[in-house]
Amino acid sequence: MAGRNDAVLAQAGPLEVLVARERTDIERALRLRYRVFAGELGAALDGAPGIDRDVFDPYCEHLIVRDRETSEVVGTYRLLLPERAAEVGCLYSDGEFLLARLESLRPRMVELGRSCVDVDYRSGAVIMLLWSGLGTLLAQTRLRYLIGCVSVSIRDGGEFAASLYSRLARTHLADESMRVWPRRRLQIERLDRRLDVVPPPLMKGYLRAGARLLGEPHVDASFACADFPLMLGLDDLQSRYQRRFAAGLAGSASQ
Repeated sequence: MAGRNDAVLAQAGPLEVLVARERTDIERALRLRYRVFAGELGAALDGAPGIDRDVFDPYCEHLIVRDRETSEVVGTYRLLLPERAAEVGCLYSDGEFLLARLESLRPRMVELGRSCVDVDYRSGAVIMLLWSGLGTLLAQTRLRYLIGCVSVSIRDGGEFAASLYSRLARTHLADESMRVWPRRRLQIERLDRRLDVVPPPLMKGYLRAGARLLGEPHVDASFACADFPLMLGLDDLQSRYQRRFAAGLAGSASQ
């Protein structure tokens, strides 16, 4: 069982969101990630069987949703805060993108990643609680920018991802001054970009909140996906979503 001193940020029924402090909760989050990324999505993960852990995890805050009735972790996000990113020497995103134009923003930028929800809890409540907890945490800081990626499968050869980029580049591409470059780019020009595509629900939620696409996606071979780089400036949140962000972004109810 988790310790009684855990600070619950929000709750809904038997579900509660908090920053994991107990080692058992963190391990449960890492095991959830493995089940989703390796078990469901077929990612080739390094490390011990049953655990998704990399060099960034010890430096990250692990935001979790826990079912009080079972003590199981059923949703998670990891957050890499700027002071901890300085300790590890980079962001996870630095390994996938050239971020030179974002250098001045690093002291006020938090990186989000490894978002996942247990297969039995994808009705929407868990992702809403994660966003609610995230909003509460950020309100206590001077951080102004969220950066992270949304992964899109390329098991179809990449045509869905290429078509999605082609669509978003017309409507949600960031200014040139904020642009990043993938270290291993998807060969978009060689793929059919005419598919009628809809952004994945998690990406749709970010975009509705005002996120901008920072550039072309990076190909992550181990996850067989294209990672789309997004940034959300908290000062630029569209006014009709500010309240929803603070209480949990309902627009990203599933992923």
